[in-house]
Amino acid sequence: MADYNAMKRCASIVQPDSDKKIVVVSATAGTTNLLTNITESDSETEKLELVGKIRKKHIEICSHLQNNDELKAKIIILLDQLEEKALSGPVTPQYQDEILSFGERLSSVIFTEVLRLQIGDKAVWLDAREIIQTDQNHGKAEPDIEKIEANAKKKLIPDLNDKCFVTQGFIGRSKSGVTTTLGRGGSDYSAALFAEAVNADVLEIWTDVTAVYTTDPRIVKDAKPITEISFDEAAELSVFGAKVLHPATMVPAIRKNIRVYVGSSHEPDQPGTWILKQTKSNPVIRAISLRRNQTLLTVHSLDMLHRHGFLAKLFQVLSDHKISVDLVTTSEVSVSLTLDKDVTTTGKGYLPEKVIRELKTFCEVEIEQNLSLIALVGNNLHTTSGLSGPVFSSLEGINIRLICHGASSHNLCFLVNQDRAESVVQTLHQKFI
Repeated sequence: MADYNAMKRCASIVQPDSDKKIVVVSATAGTTNLLTNITESDSETEKLELVGKIRKKHIEICSHLQNNDELKAKIIILLDQLEEKALSGPVTPQYQDEILSFGERLSSVIFTEVLRLQIGDKAVWLDAREIIQTDQNHGKAEPDIEKIEANAKKKLIPDLNDKCFVTQGFIGRSKSGVTTTLGRGGSDYSAALFAEAVNADVLEIWTDVTAVYTTDPRIVKDAKPITEISFDEAAELSVFGAKVLHPATMVPAIRKNIRVYVGSSHEPDQPGTWILKQTKSNPVIRAISLRRNQTLLTVHSLDMLHRHGFLAKLFQVLSDHKISVDLVTTSEVSVSLTLDKDVTTTGKGYLPEKVIRELKTFCEVEIEQNLSLIALVGNNLHTTSGLSGPVFSSLEGINIRLICHGASSHNLCFLVNQDRAESVVQTLHQKFI
C-alpha cells in the first residue's frame, strides 16, 4: 500500500483470481509512524502539521484516479475526522487506538476504488470492526474468536460468492463499540482471523520479500528461499525474529489447518513460500533467525534451594505487570530469563523500576543488555544426537550467555553479545545450511 503504483500492483494480484474473496490491507507507507507521532505530541501545531502530511499523501494518491471526486470526498471526511480527533485529547490508550486506526481506514477506502477499476462493483469496502471483535486491551487487543466467527457468518459469508471485500488489518472493536488495535504489524494477524472465520482454503500474505529465507539475506548473501515450511517451523521463526511473519498469524491458520502462502507484491511471479501442516522434507535445521535488543534478567535467591513457590512468586510479579518472558533457564539458586526490549519503558531498555523494586524484595536482580537471540529452527532438534557439539564448537571464542535446548523439538536458542550476532549467524549458516 506504499503509493498508487503499489496499489495498482496489488490490484493486479487480486484481479486475475476470482477465488480471492477478502483483501486485508495495511496503512500506506509511513502513515502509522505519523499517526504514532500525533499520539506522542503535546503541541497542537505539530499535530496539525502531521495531519497535513497524511492529508497531502492520501489526496495525492487519489489524484491518480480519474473521476475521483466521490473518492476524494470520502477521504476528506476521514481526514477531517482524524484532525478533529487528534486535537481532542486527552491521550489515553483508547485515544491512541482511535488515531492509529485511520491509517488502514484511509488506505482501504482508496484501494477499494483502485480495485474497482479492475473488477468493477464486485469490490466492496468493509469495516473490519464489524467483524473483528476484541477485548478492551488497547494497543494489543485479544480477539474474541467465537464472536468473530458469528459476525462473519452473519455479515460476510452470505456474500462471498458475489463480492470481493476490501477491509483493514490491525483494527477491531470491543464489545462496547470502542475501536481497538491488535499491535504493530497486526495486518497479517487480521487476515488470518478473517481466513479462520470464513474457513478459507488459503491465506495469502503479500509483502516486500519474495519468500521466507533460510536467514536474513541482508546478513547472509547466500541465504536461500524456502519453498515449503511447516506451521511449527514458521511459528518458531516468527517468534524468534523473522520479520516476514507476524508471530500471531500462524495461530488461526494452525487451528483451521489453512495453507499459508507468502509472496512478494513487488515480484508476484517469483515463487514464494508455502506454509503447510506437513512438508515433503523435514531437515534438522531449516533456518536460522536473529532477534536483537534482548534483555537478560537473572535473579538469585537462596530461598530457591529445596523450597517450593519461588518460581510461582517470580512469574506472578512479571504477570502482574504484563511482562512476557521468552527463554528461561534455572539452577539451584538462580533463574535467568530473556525479555524483548519492547517490554521496557526507558530508552536504556531497563525493566520498569517498580518491577525491579518488587523483585528485590525477595531476590537479587541482575540485568544485562545489548544481547541478541539466535535460534536454529528445524525438526527433531531435541532428539538429534551430535548436534550441540558441532554447533557450539563452530562458535569457539564467542561468549554464549544462555542456552535453551530440549523444550521444543523445533528450535535451539542461545544469547550472544549483539556486536557478534551477525558473524555467528553467518558462521552457522555456512556450516549447516
